[in-house]
Amino acid sequence: MVGPDYPPLIVAEMSGNHNHSLDRALTLVEAAAKAGAHALKLQTYTADTMTLDCDKPGFVIEDANSLWAGAQLYRLYDEAQTPWEWHAPLFARARELGMIPFSTPFDATAVEFLETLNSACYKIASFENTDIALIRRVAATGKPLIISTGMASVGELAKSVSAAREAGCENLVLLKCTSTYPATADNSNISTIPHMRQLFECQVGLSDHTMGTGVSVASVAFGATVIEKHFTLARSDGGVDSAFSLEPDELHRLVIETERAWRAIGRVHYGATEAEQQSLQFRRSLYIAKDLRAGERLTRENVRAIRPGFGLAPEHLEEVLGAVLVTDVERGTPLSWTLLR
Repeated sequence: MVGPDYPPLIVAEMSGNHNHSLDRALTLVEAAAKAGAHALKLQTYTADTMTLDCDKPGFVIEDANSLWAGAQLYRLYDEAQTPWEWHAPLFARARELGMIPFSTPFDATAVEFLETLNSACYKIASFENTDIALIRRVAATGKPLIISTGMASVGELAKSVSAAREAGCENLVLLKCTSTYPATADNSNISTIPHMRQLFECQVGLSDHTMGTGVSVASVAFGATVIEKHFTLARSDGGVDSAFSLEPDELHRLVIETERAWRAIGRVHYGATEAEQQSLQFRRSLYIAKDLRAGERLTRENVRAIRPGFGLAPEHLEEVLGAVLVTDVERGTPLSWTLLR
């Protein structure tokens, strides 16, 4: 279940962190389940469905600051792809462990393939969020649809959301996303989450490429109901996305802390909660500070505002000064109106 009445759905994104090993991929599934992730996400494509095997300008990453600087796109996608024949055993293992397996298809052939595996839902990647034909094809399955919003303008998102709904999507989640790898907290702009939810009238979450878990946890306070993070066994193992992926202990903390953040949202409330009732006794209140006899008057020397809180509230101090005791009282007696005249 996805929504404000449920803890955030935590999605572990395997991506290419399997490092070409099905055994490692299966171990990743098991580690994600052990960490408490609710869902496992793959990516379904081949290098040929993504790009051309070409070295011309634009087909090689020229950004010197990129994790993949100098890589030819075709070879990068060929390295990162999850073989299609692995999907069935990975889906099966995730289901055995109580997780929801699904994937990001990058073209219609991937959608057709994932339908044979009965994928529970689908994800549209940020770089495909303007591919209206793909969005329509996925929406036509009738399955819940998650769309990452990286780089998309409001106008572009409006077209994508309209296309999804017109094609049959009834359960839509948009993920606030910053399409840099890794992303920075300064560039995350999670204040967009409630605005996006109001604008498009759907659930909104976060596809988080920042290091650590702080941005994801903070997003829950803004109403994020789905959190997606890349996941690996160990960043030191390498892999195309390992540099900005969570390790198992970090993923476990993410599950715990996002649920804790969700529980903390609560409702607008003032005054002592039921759990705080016992703590009221440790407030300050007015107490007799010296042994006194009937007929003596209260002064600043013989009555004080101290803990515990069983006497009159401190706000009554000026009011009781000068009042006369009607009975003998011992030091440490909580002051009450019945002691005065």
